[in-house]
Amino acid sequence: MRFSTFITAVASLAVGINAYWLGDISHQGVAPFAGSGYKVFRNVKDYGAKGDGSTDDTAAIAAAMNDGGNRCLQGCASTTTTPAVVYFPAGTYIISKSIMPPYFTQLIGDPTNRPVLKATANFAGFGLVDGNPYFTENLNWLSVNVFYRQMRNFVIDTTAIAPATAATGIHWPTSQATSLINIEFNMPTDASTVHVGLFVESGSGGFMSDLTFNGGATGASLGNQQYTMRNLVFNNCKTGIIQLWNWGWTYINLQFNNCGTGIDISAPGADNTLAVGSAIVMDSTFSNTQVAVKTAYTTSTTPDTAGSVILENIKLTNVPTAVQGGSGSLLAGGSMTIAGWGQGHQYVSGANRELSGSITPNARPASLTGSNGFYSRSKPQYNTLPASSFVSARSSGAKGDGTTDDTAALQSAINAANNGKVLFLDYGLYKVTGTLKIPAGTKIIGEGYPIIMASGSFFGDINNPQPLLQVGANSGDAGQVELTDFVVGNSGPAPGAKLIEWNLASDAANPSGMWEVHARVGGFQGSNMQVAQCVKQPGSAAINTNCIGAYMLMHVTPKASGLYMENTWLWTADHDIEDSANTQITVFSGRGLYIESTVGNFWLVGTACEHNHLYNYQFANTKNIFVSMFQTETPYYMPLPDATQPFPVVASLNDPNFATSCSGVAGNCAESWGLRIINSSNFYIYGAGFYSFFNNYDTSCSTVTAGETCQSRIVSLEKSSSINIYGLNTIGSLSMLDRDGASVASWKDNVNVYPSNIIMYKSG
Repeated sequence: MRFSTFITAVASLAVGINAYWLGDISHQGVAPFAGSGYKVFRNVKDYGAKGDGSTDDTAAIAAAMNDGGNRCLQGCASTTTTPAVVYFPAGTYIISKSIMPPYFTQLIGDPTNRPVLKATANFAGFGLVDGNPYFTENLNWLSVNVFYRQMRNFVIDTTAIAPATAATGIHWPTSQATSLINIEFNMPTDASTVHVGLFVESGSGGFMSDLTFNGGATGASLGNQQYTMRNLVFNNCKTGIIQLWNWGWTYINLQFNNCGTGIDISAPGADNTLAVGSAIVMDSTFSNTQVAVKTAYTTSTTPDTAGSVILENIKLTNVPTAVQGGSGSLLAGGSMTIAGWGQGHQYVSGANRELSGSITPNARPASLTGSNGFYSRSKPQYNTLPASSFVSARSSGAKGDGTTDDTAALQSAINAANNGKVLFLDYGLYKVTGTLKIPAGTKIIGEGYPIIMASGSFFGDINNPQPLLQVGANSGDAGQVELTDFVVGNSGPAPGAKLIEWNLASDAANPSGMWEVHARVGGFQGSNMQVAQCVKQPGSAAINTNCIGAYMLMHVTPKASGLYMENTWLWTADHDIEDSANTQITVFSGRGLYIESTVGNFWLVGTACEHNHLYNYQFANTKNIFVSMFQTETPYYMPLPDATQPFPVVASLNDPNFATSCSGVAGNCAESWGLRIINSSNFYIYGAGFYSFFNNYDTSCSTVTAGETCQSRIVSLEKSSSINIYGLNTIGSLSMLDRDGASVASWKDNVNVYPSNIIMYKSG
């Protein structure tokens, strides 16, 4: 070998060792319905981007995102057939107009040295990254249907744009199964600045974490139905967060340093009403900030409970005003800790309905807490591992083509990913005809949300359910598992499929984790449950057995424990994602997420579970549960059919028996529970949204003027104690909350901006 060749080889090896593994590994992802030669993974430097801090890389980045010719952008409603992972190595990428990621796209930077997206002085566009462009007067995608996208590990820099010129870092009106993670926004700090770091004006649900905002007029300007945000830092912002509107929002571990106002939830709505439903702020700090929280709630607020707020464990350092109302200070500041404070409607034994003032939070179990409040852990990216630590599913023989039986190959890949290795699930649609066993010690990370699909007769018996993924061979097996960035679902009817069975017992101090692991039943190419097979039939109670896609989405068994779930969306499809009109379909799944762990210790951070037949969330015989802003929707077809068919009641699973429990209950009683808690204790719920929008595909039942008559009841507490709920939001249900068969609160007594809201409920 010549010396120059040797030096080149050594240099290449060094780059491979030091660079992020995602840029080094072989990429073999297959998109079966995108056409031959379609690339799932794209490195922007392969398309001419320089990242040298001087070259305009706008065109090269667009070329990387749009490669393939059939990406879903202007005029496309949605799709799962053309995924893309667009990778940015370290560098400074100059851009002169907006980057517009197509539908089903992930933008991923090197977390070991985050790439910088830096705007030119004459930048043109609405957001350096425009996640949902206005090609017309309307957003390109219906924001409540923008799913399965993420952006992580970037620095967004607008400092070259004149401070007095309007500029936005990221425009991100999206919904479930989306995220922004590990992003820094750098904006001018001049007094004249009008820059905004993050702008979200609409959508339904989502998750963000580990964001830092430096400078600007507003760090984040936010309007969406419901959200969980954690680990946000605001430095030298005029206002850290402006809440444009919402139904409910949970903020965890926020830091405000040298800001004018921390959080402003006082936004007006139409006709002298308020636009913000409620906000929960917990485990957060405000330093050298003039006003921590600005609110507009009063006892004469319109709607009645709009602007409700809870503050818990808030540390102030040199903050003159803790809470400012419309007519002045409501809570003085200084340097202190606010244990608890709130405004809104409370349902607490012996307390007045109207809450405005200090509250005493319940003590938190030690097993649920970490170094800064409740335990949390950011999504693992394995940035200290080399490429050699990853085992490819495709290299292990799996095809991911949507037709090949990949059961044996995937099991072989899972078994090979041990002794510190990680299974890399290359993008694909993996058809599986038996149970995949995931032993303790396994780590799996997906590329662009690959999907593992239950298929065939093994999953065909509604009376003999079988797991698709079985985490831990037996209930109570000890150890830890980490699952990240993939989807489980179905290919064809699977009435006996439990998509995830969780048997693993993990130590509460070192729990297992699921980050952005989603369930999707029907509604996508490859599921064989789309418009052609399962189009809705309003007015009919007939059940098409070919459209029963799952027995249960996730089951945590009695001896399992210690699981942290973040941004996990368990969805039985209400519409066909591939259809240009997002046409509604009727697909059946028996049960959503069922946790019956007797040990407990679970964290559900920014999760959602929708359109399941008997219930969306059910907990039985368990304890020590932390939840932040979880959300459900009742199936749109109900009450035709209602919840008494087609899934047989299984007493050993504590299934609700609507045939008996609905006796004497007026209205549409036999409908899916949003939440059911049975014989359990120590629940800490910080934000919840349980929605029933339809009566057999008709939305007139979910309006305030119609009387919220879609279903009779939606949340049930049964023989349970120490249930603590902040920010309960319901839509379409006559009763907001039932305890041991009796209604605790009616929607009409707690009207909010669209939902009804109880800001605090405590049971003995």
